[in-house]
Amino acid sequence: MDRRQFLSGVAALAAPVASARAQGGGAAARTMVASSEAMRRLAERLARIEEDGLDPRWYGLTPQSLQDPATIARSTGLVLTDLVQGRVASIPGRMDLLRENNAAALNNWMQEVATSAEPAEVLDRASAPTPELATLKAGLAAARARAVTGWPGFPTGGRVLEPGATDEVRVNALRARLVVTDPELAANPGTGPVYDEVLQAAVRRFQAAVGTEADARVGATSMTALNRSPQSIVNQIRVAMDMRRGAPARPRDRRVEVNIPDYRLKVFDEGRVIMDMAVVVGGVVRQTPMIQARLTAVQFNPPWGVPARNAKEDVLPRLRRDPSAVAAKGFRIFQRVDGEVVEVDPTTVDWRAVNPDRFPYIIRQDAGDSSALGRLKFIMPNGDDIYMHDTPDRHYFRLADRARSSGCIRLDRPMDFLMLLLDGMPGWDRARAERTVAGRVTSVNAVRRQLPVRLHYNTVTVDGAEMRIRQDIYGLDAAYARAMDARTRTTGVPMAAAAL
Repeated sequence: MDRRQFLSGVAALAAPVASARAQGGGAAARTMVASSEAMRRLAERLARIEEDGLDPRWYGLTPQSLQDPATIARSTGLVLTDLVQGRVASIPGRMDLLRENNAAALNNWMQEVATSAEPAEVLDRASAPTPELATLKAGLAAARARAVTGWPGFPTGGRVLEPGATDEVRVNALRARLVVTDPELAANPGTGPVYDEVLQAAVRRFQAAVGTEADARVGATSMTALNRSPQSIVNQIRVAMDMRRGAPARPRDRRVEVNIPDYRLKVFDEGRVIMDMAVVVGGVVRQTPMIQARLTAVQFNPPWGVPARNAKEDVLPRLRRDPSAVAAKGFRIFQRVDGEVVEVDPTTVDWRAVNPDRFPYIIRQDAGDSSALGRLKFIMPNGDDIYMHDTPDRHYFRLADRARSSGCIRLDRPMDFLMLLLDGMPGWDRARAERTVAGRVTSVNAVRRQLPVRLHYNTVTVDGAEMRIRQDIYGLDAAYARAMDARTRTTGVPMAAAAL
């Protein structure tokens, strides 16, 4: 590669940055000092941007174009912008996507890559500026290597494969699938048609890793997880990396975060997790929206105004089966007659004749042990009428797949969460809170410290050097990957690229 040609191309990259800095009082860009060998290493680094979750086609990078200094200069600016700011700026409905898009920070990176003696090293640092991104990048490399060889599929349909069963076709297929991703099983895979304890242990490890029930029973959910393609996992990690790029530093103040596909609520304070609990979130049909709100009050012994959709789809079938049993659970039926809302005896209605598309009734459930909201409701005003609450359905928290609510967040330890919110409020302690719940009187109490609440969607989580991948339960990762792959850029074009 001709060094003078490359210098000319990079000068075009640096000039707009220098001009912008000069307008703000900064010094002009220094003269490019990279050697021809360093420039060759930059071209080689650009050729490997797939290791950063980026696609060379987005930047016009081919073996031929990487011999052209102008293309290298232009592509360097585009790649650097995506590494620093993330490729996807926003997606409708994804209020949880956080982007700082700091122009000054991007300009600093542009200036550095234009004047560095080793511009490839600048791209390396920009690609993994945090330990979390470094872990994701390593995980992506392993996933991409696995995607090259792939793994065998597992037969779908049929009965659940139970521990101890004898099934030559499915047991051998299960073993062949898991030895690819489970080193412990690969070291001692066993043989034969019996679904033995060694293979059961491997299935439990797999189920725990993907967030399904770790019971060694291979049913529909586990079959789906076993048949996920290696490329889909690659795409999830690529999405996770892009979501973290350009994100602002997380606040140090106390806050509440619910990660929907991980089914966890965490309370952070000064960078530490001070509370961590299981939650139940909306199912695929009634998804929990991504919102940001503030928790303003707690309601003791809340009644439940049943939403119209729940009334038609959930309560009406129960009324058709046994209206007396519905009434025994505290449900009350109301109807508007001549402008007045009057209560209706559910046993006097022919519920089979009621058209759900023209449902004329209002349904409420009184506070009580059977209330769908349990004994506590945590109010966080938002346009989607989403809140967090207790629940009498405690068995859901024993499940790994907890996408089972109608959109609101059910808490595993609501009383512990309440005490955290009441901390520092005069006159409140656990004994008073428990007496208030036991009193069975509906009341609302404002909380003094109104914590911010963020409901977000991250299927790939990082804890130290450990990366976990959960199911893309709402398909939001797939939608994000499509946005990344779209030909139209969804982030701003860097000044340098615009000038070329």
